[in-house]
Amino acid sequence: MSTQILICGVDEAGRGPLAGPVYAAAVILNDARPIIGLNDSKKLSEKKRKKLALEIREHALAWAIATASVEEIDRINILRASLLAMKRAVEALSLTPHEVLVDGLHYPDTGLPSSAIVKGDSTVAAISAASILAKTARDAALLELHETYPHYGFAIHKGYPTAAHLTALREHGPCAEHRRSFGPVKALLTR
Repeated sequence: MSTQILICGVDEAGRGPLAGPVYAAAVILNDARPIIGLNDSKKLSEKKRKKLALEIREHALAWAIATASVEEIDRINILRASLLAMKRAVEALSLTPHEVLVDGLHYPDTGLPSSAIVKGDSTVAAISAASILAKTARDAALLELHETYPHYGFAIHKGYPTAAHLTALREHGPCAEHRRSFGPVKALLTR
């Protein structure tokens, strides 16, 4: 019987939006149960992402999703908050990976051998899987946020600084889920 080397892929979703937590996912895929169609979540349709997210949850050896809150983002900055969410996701796994591969230029200090891979969400299956889980979890959370704050349109723009979101922000002012350290929100607060 072959012993699989446990490679954990990690990615985040929600660094750019003006509202809501940043999400991160960590995934250890099962070599014996490959998942077809994995890719950077941004390159997949919403329908395809949802379908793959279910497969990942069913077939991966281990997966976890974690967040860093709006308060944490404002306190320590978005990069550090993203790394914190990633660290939490890796620590929440039911298995300890042999190696952690993270999309981008930075990786969290997990005490495990780790590497950052630019465009890893397009080239490493486990990172693609993490990208999909983080994105689908954050999108679902923003749909819930829309229920609480419908006048911002979170269901449509998911918190990104679209023209419609910026208009709603000027009209209604920031809500509790807006990131106060982000330029457009900060500008409104300092007026």
